[in-house]
Amino acid sequence: MFGLGKRRTKLGKWLDARGYNQEDLVKASKVSRNTISRACNELDYTPSISVIKKIIKALREVDPSVRADRFWDL
Repeated sequence: MFGLGKRRTKLGKWLDARGYNQEDLVKASKVSRNTISRACNELDYTPSISVIKKIIKALREVDPSVRADRFWDL
């Protein structure tokens, strides 16, 4: 069961909807587990541009049309 009582960011919800877990994203993006966790769970967290680029590059392996502005206000 996903998200019982947990607030998720747009990124976290996107991952949940596709069955892609945070650990998969950590491995694919080479971004730390802590940073990925914050990006998926903290509504007021915006990663640095370099981290966003790594995350988006990894997500494009799942969905080539994904864009950063879908998840963060840039």
